[in-house]
Amino acid sequence: MGDEKADVDKILKELETNQSGLTEEEAQKRIDQYGYNEIQEKKENRAIKFFKKFWAPVPWMLEATIVITALLGKYLDTYIILFLLIFNAFVGFFQESKAENAVELLKQKLRVKARVVRSGDWKQIEARILVPGDIIDIRLGDVVPADSVIISGSLEIDQSALTGESVAVSKDRGDTAYSGSIVKRGEALAVVVKTGSATYFGKTTDLIQSAGTKSHIESLIFGIVRDLIILDVILVLITAVYSYFIHIPIQNIIPFILVLLIASIPVALPATFTIAMAYGALDISKKGAIVTRLSAIEDAASMDVLCSDKTGTITKNHLTVADPIALNADEKDLIMYAAFASEVQSDDPIDKAILEYAKARDMMPDFSIRTAFTPFDPSTKRTEAVVKVNGKTMKVAKGAPQIISQLCSMKYDDIMDDVVNLAKRGYRVIAVGAGEDKMHLAGLIPLYDPPRDDSKQLISDLKDLGISVKMVTGDNAPIAEEIGKQVGIEGKTCNIHTDGKFSDECAIYAEVFPEDKFKIVKSLQEEGHITGMTGDGVNDAPALRQAEVGIAVSNATDIAKASASIVLTHEGISDIVEAVREGRRIFQRMLTYTLNKIVKTIQVVVFLTASFFAVHFFVTTPFDIILLLFANDFVTMSIATDNVRYSNKPEKWNVKAMVITSGLIAALLVVEGFIILYTGLYLHFSKNMIHTLIFDMLVFSGLFNVFMVRERGRFWHSKPSRYLMVSILGDIIGISLISALGILVSKIPIYSVLMVLAFAFVWMAFIDTLKNYVFRIYGL
Repeated sequence: MGDEKADVDKILKELETNQSGLTEEEAQKRIDQYGYNEIQEKKENRAIKFFKKFWAPVPWMLEATIVITALLGKYLDTYIILFLLIFNAFVGFFQESKAENAVELLKQKLRVKARVVRSGDWKQIEARILVPGDIIDIRLGDVVPADSVIISGSLEIDQSALTGESVAVSKDRGDTAYSGSIVKRGEALAVVVKTGSATYFGKTTDLIQSAGTKSHIESLIFGIVRDLIILDVILVLITAVYSYFIHIPIQNIIPFILVLLIASIPVALPATFTIAMAYGALDISKKGAIVTRLSAIEDAASMDVLCSDKTGTITKNHLTVADPIALNADEKDLIMYAAFASEVQSDDPIDKAILEYAKARDMMPDFSIRTAFTPFDPSTKRTEAVVKVNGKTMKVAKGAPQIISQLCSMKYDDIMDDVVNLAKRGYRVIAVGAGEDKMHLAGLIPLYDPPRDDSKQLISDLKDLGISVKMVTGDNAPIAEEIGKQVGIEGKTCNIHTDGKFSDECAIYAEVFPEDKFKIVKSLQEEGHITGMTGDGVNDAPALRQAEVGIAVSNATDIAKASASIVLTHEGISDIVEAVREGRRIFQRMLTYTLNKIVKTIQVVVFLTASFFAVHFFVTTPFDIILLLFANDFVTMSIATDNVRYSNKPEKWNVKAMVITSGLIAALLVVEGFIILYTGLYLHFSKNMIHTLIFDMLVFSGLFNVFMVRERGRFWHSKPSRYLMVSILGDIIGISLISALGILVSKIPIYSVLMVLAFAFVWMAFIDTLKNYVFRIYGL
């Protein structure tokens, strides 16, 4: 992480401690001063979460309607609308799958034991009661319990979960071992300098808690409701003025205002969105991706930029030997020497890479002839072994090229060009020396973290879906560019610390600090992008939380998974493509429902207003409109299961285009309503029978409208889902029966019901031609 060595003596003095440790009394005082070595989480009460479901545009409209109906004494209407309000709240609350609390997981990470010296005695305590000034012992396999400066000894530490570095780093006296990193080798005494939220690990949680993005669905619903309210207000004002001139009492107008208000509320919109996304989340989970925040499915449909962490996401986070460069030995001998100088049971990534390479190519040596082995020491930067071959003793060593070249009594300049060129291509280079009396340089072994097998195909598939993939890495630019070329990421490489900007022109962001990932995501969002982020480590967590679509890979840390909105369960990241496709299918279903609702709302409020002007009486009742809500809105929630095709470009909600296109379709449905109205008058139906006739027209035209708007081509081009078909057929049969039998509504002849049904279908087929033209113009 590029930290400078600390002055150990100065730190011990500032913390008023020594190698005998703190006293228990002093430790207790420091707990009071600094707090426990844990993360303070921010939790929201579940009851508050539930009651927030009643504080949004749609609930506001329902609540206003409840008050109006109660004041008018229409208690049945009040109870029905109250039921709808509570139904929406419960669906939203229980269907939404919430991620586990990320901060709680951080606390659990810190609930480990620590070896600490107190008053000269070593003991094991819970890490949560460590304080600055404690002297601790850290050894192989430990999770570092707090940010600590090493006093003596040396360590090899894996801090990839914190920083994204793909190889372990060396730590010795004066270096800082960070909380949450894992000791891979060595042992050291260290003094605790920071605990809890003050640690590097803890500061990540501040970003996680502050990260978050606004739901685009909430913005959509608000935009739709706003436009419908404006339409309502205009029509109410026109009607009130007209009523005044024709001398209709205001008390007779109030029920009509109530009808318009009820008709314009998209009652089932939030519930339908939630159910559709929950249904889609179930489908996605069967294909290897668990959705932890439902709105991420809708966001996945609109995502146009995906930022991907390199280490462990695009790459395997597993060092691999590239093409060895043999100098004073053939390749087989070079690899055998390197294997002799490796620890067979080690977790060291370099040793494992060399031994895997040797085994795969049948170059593994006979370790029984190795008589001595010296493991890696950060101070010497090499491993050594002694081998006895045919009675002769040979010494072999592998390590940093500068060190091995010195052991071989040669100038580093002789191999520097090779080392530098390999480094520019993204390789980490080790040198191998061997010899009896005098060592010679056997060769160089390049190592790199290779891309996952599916990364190139994934990036190609995402490009085909119109998504720009950007790689974000802490590695230097040459390494990042080399990996980018291998996986098909083309474009400008940026170092944000030298370029000074988070431009979306960059295809690769190199030398990125952990906190920069969060800033990059936020910057892209501010430029108008719907942004995704993939990652696997603690260092990725804030960016995963901030992104509209945070995607944690299968081997990610717990905190990364908790911060993400989608967690992959299969190896690799190819499941992202299916998540995007499913998101776009769900978008199409939601677009169908929204278009249908806007069309029906405009049709109802305009037709009821215009018909009042034409015949001077209300052609329906408030109860009929509430019944219409059940007959249409809650049946058409089965749109959430409809068969649809996904788009090959990011989806965007365009409220203006939806309202205009819906208005044009609604205008023709208003004409349909007048044809049915005047037919009823021609047949000398009573006002109550007219109410039922118009009710049937509104129901049937609404159901056939679903058939029309669900298909972007002609309505017969695709088959509806079984659930949608069954629900619509059931609705048609049910409404026909209650109309013919006079249940809940005034009875009308069966022939008039069938007449309305047939005419509604024929009229839909006629409008379908205009729909195709309008949809093409507005890109729906």
